[in-house]
Amino acid sequence: MSLRTQIDEAVQFIRTKTSFRPDIGIILGTGLGGLVKEIKKSAVIDYADIPHFPVSTVESHHGKLIFGTLAGKKIVAMQGRFHLYEGYTLKQVTFPVRVMKSLGVERLLISNAAGALNSLFKKGDVMLMTDHINLLGDNPLIGPNDDSLGPRFPDMSEPYSKALIALAEQAALDLKIPIQKGVYVAMQGPNLETRAEYRFLRIAGADAVGMSTIPEDIVAVHMGLPVLGFSIITDECFPDALKPVTLAEVLKVATKAEPRMTAIMKEVVRKM
Repeated sequence: MSLRTQIDEAVQFIRTKTSFRPDIGIILGTGLGGLVKEIKKSAVIDYADIPHFPVSTVESHHGKLIFGTLAGKKIVAMQGRFHLYEGYTLKQVTFPVRVMKSLGVERLLISNAAGALNSLFKKGDVMLMTDHINLLGDNPLIGPNDDSLGPRFPDMSEPYSKALIALAEQAALDLKIPIQKGVYVAMQGPNLETRAEYRFLRIAGADAVGMSTIPEDIVAVHMGLPVLGFSIITDECFPDALKPVTLAEVLKVATKAEPRMTAIMKEVVRKM
């Protein structure tokens, strides 16, 4: 079955549940589902019910597609995302982005939890993604290209929209919330990295490291969707002062920092 057919079947199913037409798509990462409380919901659909949708297998990823309004704008939010380490292909990981575009989404906001590589960053910081380094060892565009979805060789000179970054900076300024900006690198996971790997990633030019977001960004850019990426810094990956980290600790920091990211996201959506 072709990718286009799978997208059409997913969209057709969603249309049997809601006629809501969102303009903005939002992907909520690890421990970052609190924005859902701010959404005036029109419809909520379980991933498990949508044809060809993967199902979240990670703690804190609830697996629901939420339609509604946020700051007066029509949005669709993914409460929970998918990862390569769960055993999914990157085509499966990014399938929801294809579906959101077909539902009418024109801009995409993505959030994640990440570890700090830049020594000027600290736990709890919010970072705007300005660029990325793909070290997943894979790409969602590998294989036959459907020209109706996007070009064979998409340009990646602006993976994260400069206009949306400027909008987010102004939103943070208005809200008096300090933010960082930096380069995000994605690794396969699910293990965290070694001291030597963190040192290598910093030398390579990365400011924060995670296990997601880049595949969704590549597919969004492929389809002409401007993207704004947020990372909440949940741990500090400094090789010379490295301490063991647990998921519980990551979630605790994410939960504490999330209201700041949520406030910025909401204000960005309002300004769109």
